[in-house]
Order: sequence, then C-alpha cells, then structure tokens
Amino acid sequence: MIIRKITSAGLSHNSYFISAAGVAAVVDPRRDCEAYLELAGELDARITHIFETHRNEDYVIGSLELASRTGASIYHGHQLDFAYGNKVKEGDSFRLGSVELRVIETPGHTFESISIVVTDWEVSGLPYAVCTGDTLFAGDTGRTDFFGPERRPEVSALLYQSVWQKILPLGDGTLVLPAHGAGSVCGSEISDHEVTTVGYEKKTNPLLSLSKEAFIQKKVNEHHYLPPYFRKMEQLNQEGAPVLHHLPDLRPYTVNELKDLQDSAQILDIRSPTSFAGGHIPQSLSIWEEGIPAFAGWFVSYDRPLILVDDFNCNLREVGRHFTRLGYDNLKGYLAGGFPAYFKSGSPIGHIQAWSVHDLSRKREKDALFLLDVRDIVNAKKYGRIPGAHHIYIGKLPDELGEVPKDRMVAAYCDAGFKGSIAVSILARNGYSLLANIIGGMGAYLKAGYPVEKV
Repeated sequence: MIIRKITSAGLSHNSYFISAAGVAAVVDPRRDCEAYLELAGELDARITHIFETHRNEDYVIGSLELASRTGASIYHGHQLDFAYGNKVKEGDSFRLGSVELRVIETPGHTFESISIVVTDWEVSGLPYAVCTGDTLFAGDTGRTDFFGPERRPEVSALLYQSVWQKILPLGDGTLVLPAHGAGSVCGSEISDHEVTTVGYEKKTNPLLSLSKEAFIQKKVNEHHYLPPYFRKMEQLNQEGAPVLHHLPDLRPYTVNELKDLQDSAQILDIRSPTSFAGGHIPQSLSIWEEGIPAFAGWFVSYDRPLILVDDFNCNLREVGRHFTRLGYDNLKGYLAGGFPAYFKSGSPIGHIQAWSVHDLSRKREKDALFLLDVRDIVNAKKYGRIPGAHHIYIGKLPDELGEVPKDRMVAAYCDAGFKGSIAVSILARNGYSLLANIIGGMGAYLKAGYPVEKV
C-alpha cells in the first residue's frame, strides 16, 4: 500500500492518493489533477475511486475533472443531494486489493461529511489511517458556523459525537489524514504538523481535552470570517464544476488593448506592495501573488474578465492554478511586457505612499491621520493595535467604506504590509486620494518598540 499526500499551496488543502494492487483511490482531489495522473503513471496504477469527504467551501473539488480523465467513480455522503456521483453511507466499503476503504459518517462541519478508514488486511485488521476531511485536524477540529448561529450548538454537538464516537475509537496508532493544514480558513488553530495520529491528538489537541459541554461552547464562540466566494464554491461543488481538461491558456494583452478593457475587465496587480505603491495602473486591485488563494475570493468577481499585471510574467502558469482551484474560469490573460510596458507607454500611473513605522510616528505628531487596521480580529486582539487605530478587517472593507473619511490622510496597516496594499488599492478605486500603506505593518511596529493598546 502506498499513501501520498498532495498539498495545494496557499489553500493549505490536502488530498490523498492511496494505491494498492495496481489500482488507486483519490480523496478530495483538487481541480488541476495532473499530480494524481502523474502518480498513477509512476506507480502503474489505475485510478478507480474518488471520494469527497464533504461539499467543500474553500476550493473547487476536482472530482469531475479527474473522473473525466480516468473513468473513476465518484462517492460522497448521502445526506446532501449532489448532481453527480454516488451516495455512500456508514459501513460502505471498497477494495484496492488487500486494502479496504471503509466509510464512516462524521457530520458536524457539514451534515454529509464522511471519513474514510484505511485498513491493509494483508498486514492487520487494525485501522492504518483515516482521511478525516474537515472533521479532525492536527491541533483543531472543523468549523461549525456554516448553518447560522442558531444551529451552531446542534452541529457542534454532531461534530463532538463524530470525533469521540467515530474517530478516536479507531486506535491511538491510526494516522490522521486531514483535508487541511496550518493556514487554512477551515479551522482556527490548525497545527503545522506534517503527520499526526489519533493518539497524538488525544494527548495534544486542546479541544480533545474538553467535556462535551465545554467543546460545544468553544465551537459556538469561535470566530471565523465567511468569504463571499464560499457560496460559489458550494454551488459548484454540489452541482458540478465545468470540466476544463487543462489549465487556462492565458492571452497576452497589449497596453492599448488593456486600456480599452479597463471599464469592463478586472485588472489585478500581483506584484509586491512596494512595487504597487511605486507605480500601478489606476483602478487596478493589488493582491500579491502568494496572497491570491486567501484573498482573491473576497474581491474578484466571477462575471467579469480578469487580467493580470506583473513585472516580468515569470510564474503565470502557477498563478493560473490558484484561480482554477477557486473556480475563476474568467481569467483571460496578462499584460504583455508586464508593468514596464505600461510605464514605457507614457500612460497615467497611480501612486500610493509607502511609509515605514518611523514615518508613521513622525507624521502622527503633526498631522491628523485616520489609521486603518485591516488585520484579522484574532491577531488584533493577540498583539494589540496602534493607539487610536480604527479596525476593519480587510475582507469587510468594501462594505464599510463609509467608516473611512475622504478628507484626511488614511494610513493602512496589517501584519506586514501585504493586506495593507489590498486596502489602499480598494480605497483608491473608490475615490480616495490621500493614502499610505505602512510597510512592515504591526510586526515592524512591535519590533521598533512603539506603544500598543489592547483591542
């Protein structure tokens, strides 16, 4: 038996390739499915089964894409009506030679959530591993806020039962194979552990030391943001996403073509915050390349063409993967020659002031600034804020622009300056002209020894 984990950067998404006796199963595949096909080729295995542990909210599942290229059958929990695939229930099992894949129903994160217990009967009847989806993570359990506040106690109780009655009894030596790692929006405190077991989680996962009542109360009071693109993911993952067969073929656009499209297209600048501040195409949105998986879903729409702006266009195929995984089939191309082609054309250039924390300190002494904190509220509470700052989480900023004045300088800051660049680009697109991004953000502010206040 061979088990391989395939991790999708940015989303912190894990999928699993399980192979034995020349056949294979994939659990929670991503939409760009070449990795599974390459593994199958290396191992001389045929992919015959695809399992979805639940209807995912944070990325487009790749089941239909992979099935179209392999002929594999798709399976998911029976508590939700999917427009494709086959329903499974507690106790259903499938064979890959001597390896058994057994379904256990583990509702809580969603009602149709299942986990897949892996047993290699050639070696032992003991469970070897369990693919837990978003039920149990390293150091955490799945979020329970998708059904509204009034149902959080109910679904949190279901999650407790799933963990304590279904997963923990599998045995301390059972490997736990979750669908997400550290950094995922599907948990609050997921540990950065490559491998974990049921026994290790029982001893170290703080949630597993709680009583049922305390666990439910903890889950009910957890804070999570709900990006608007989650609804699109739920729709695509229940109805079935279009099959693409390959990554998008990106078209190069000249400067003049880009200008003609400015009113109808979305122009996304994926350069660094300092590059964006130094000069950018007016009305473009700033999201640095590595931040696309986490933040594009807050601000990029699915109904308008999307065009990328970079400096040297070196990594656009990988950037295209991010958008494919998020269902952005409207990604059309990029600016040929990158931003240098734009500034060489003599076209108008937008600018944002970039301040150090020391610049901020000096300017606050003499100017009436509006200081905008766009960090996650969890980090704001953990590290404090710059005295007098007004907090609006970056994902909520477009809906709360009325709280930000236009008649004085707005200085935005986040943890390190990257989300601050998103913030000032959104403000600039909405008519704000007095803008600065605090490069280094709260991290640099703390290291410089400036005072903070509690949130």
